[in-house]
Amino acid sequence: MSGVSKKLMGTTAAGGGFTAIEDVFSTYLYTGNGSTQTITNGIDLAGEGGLVWFKRRDTTGNNRVYDTERGMTAATGGAPYLYTNDTAGNLGTGFAGSVVATSTGFDIAQGAIGDISDSGGTYASWTFRKAPRFFDLVTYTGTGSARTIDHNLGTTVGSIIIKRTDTTSNWAVYHRGNTAAPETDFLSLNLTNATADDATYWNDTAPTDSVFTVGTNAAVNASGGTYVAYLFAHDPLGPSEDGSDGLIACGSYTGNGSTDGPEVDLGWEPQWVMIKRTTDTSSWVMVDVMRGMPVGGDDANLYADGSFAEGVVPTFIHPTATGFKLDGTAFYANSSGDTFIYIAIRRGPMRAPESGTEVFFPYAQEGTGSFSVGFPTDLSIMAKRAGNGLNSTVGDRLRGSVPFLSTSLTSAEDVGIDWQFDLQDDFQSTWTAGTVNWNFRRAPNFFDVVAYTPSFPTPVKHNLGVPYELKIDKVRDQVSNWNVVWDDGVTQLEGELNNTATLNSQTRVTNNSTEFVSSFNGAPCVSYLFATLAGVSKVGSYTGNGTSQTIDCGFTTGARFILIKRTDAAGDWYVWDTARGIVTGNDPFLELNTTDAEVTSDDSIDPDSSGFIVNQTATTNINVSSASYIFYSVS
Repeated sequence: MSGVSKKLMGTTAAGGGFTAIEDVFSTYLYTGNGSTQTITNGIDLAGEGGLVWFKRRDTTGNNRVYDTERGMTAATGGAPYLYTNDTAGNLGTGFAGSVVATSTGFDIAQGAIGDISDSGGTYASWTFRKAPRFFDLVTYTGTGSARTIDHNLGTTVGSIIIKRTDTTSNWAVYHRGNTAAPETDFLSLNLTNATADDATYWNDTAPTDSVFTVGTNAAVNASGGTYVAYLFAHDPLGPSEDGSDGLIACGSYTGNGSTDGPEVDLGWEPQWVMIKRTTDTSSWVMVDVMRGMPVGGDDANLYADGSFAEGVVPTFIHPTATGFKLDGTAFYANSSGDTFIYIAIRRGPMRAPESGTEVFFPYAQEGTGSFSVGFPTDLSIMAKRAGNGLNSTVGDRLRGSVPFLSTSLTSAEDVGIDWQFDLQDDFQSTWTAGTVNWNFRRAPNFFDVVAYTPSFPTPVKHNLGVPYELKIDKVRDQVSNWNVVWDDGVTQLEGELNNTATLNSQTRVTNNSTEFVSSFNGAPCVSYLFATLAGVSKVGSYTGNGTSQTIDCGFTTGARFILIKRTDAAGDWYVWDTARGIVTGNDPFLELNTTDAEVTSDDSIDPDSSGFIVNQTATTNINVSSASYIFYSVS
């Protein structure tokens, strides 16, 4: 997990102000070791309380849930669990807790548990922390008579999931999008059944922002029965009522049975979505961007009502900058005329980083296999250091683990590298030794990725949070040049990443904190947006002086990544990084627009704590007197 991130506004929910999604929700992927494990996902479960949901990915395994109201401590009998795909009541009571809440996540306190910790098994965990306007959990004892139960969401209730814990019982689900009068109907989380009308579940009474009502049905309120209720808010706009701080949405849509399916507008990009068809039988399908939910690629499915291993299925859903779109005909997500409900959770982080190490990692790989990055990778640019006629290649989480683009070519997207974006803090590709990887994480005010099909001049939505200063984009499905736009707020320069051509001034087009106008039209594209963030990154320009000069980026520990391009004449797109060396002396560099091997016998760059130093050498010509240059650097 990365270090402390800067708060964009106010305080956390515990302090009554701004809540960032990274404080209250986490998808955390891990491999079991058959023993104890500490999962550090940044969620304070011990202090604030919440729920952890586990699902094994590589083989069959039950959906296992623990929560702090029923107990997540190391004490005997302190960690009962439930299966969302089963009717059993509390399991695991009477022995030391197998999952223990901590202030930074949770500990798996016992090993060799197939559902959560078998050695070599791969797992997904989803952590929901209690927080107003997001999630709450309540335990209660049934009375057998209709009654109200207090909760602390403080806003619209989106969904309620209840399980009787003292004996066997189906799970009961209320969802605001279920029907026109959702309080009259129910669903069962452990079943595929369509919605049914039954007043004994919710007493035909809609929940409020402080209470919900249960009727007389034994699944929700048998006399003397014990229950746990998980409550999910519907709050897409957030307390600011403009979508800037909304965290969760619970809604519905109608399928059209087309590959050009419905597009659901949430006002923000989701990272986790659960979908259920309500008008016919269907599973509760769960997708998330950590395991794989790409634009135009296959999706990694798990099911709340089943023990099945993770399935990689033909594309049916992908996130957009403002919601998600159905792009397949799968019956469980887009059958024509059927109603579907969803719970969607916002993508994070929502706070800008304070350090470049939180969001950028360079790695010179000498062997094969995965390497530690320290954060989930959203963009990886990989170059063969020996050249060998191989291009620098680009992969990103939004496009998925198969496609790549080559920075020195005009070619369409290709396949064959197999990036592994479904690793938590590590990264891996199938390229062998002798490479350098530049790994980036999406974060506000720093970097964003958008995969989209533009309709010029309609603006494209993004989540950078500020106007981009450097945009690099490419059409995915056809031969085309890479397009680069540099924008300082007054002037826009445009050029091409795959060649040395001069960058030319252009008439400024829309570029603000939420949208930009694409340089392309009508074809699938990907855009990478970069901005200056004080102390973390710098997009800038300078004029050469013919000798040496310091480029002050506002850093305190120097630049770890440097990209430079001459703009007033032909010039390569040069890259330096600290993984290969930015030192006083020769510094290896590569060119994104060629397949050449790295040059190791040149001293064009020197380190400086504020940024970097450029020296004029004939090899790179990055400091020619009176010449103009643009650059991008990360601390």
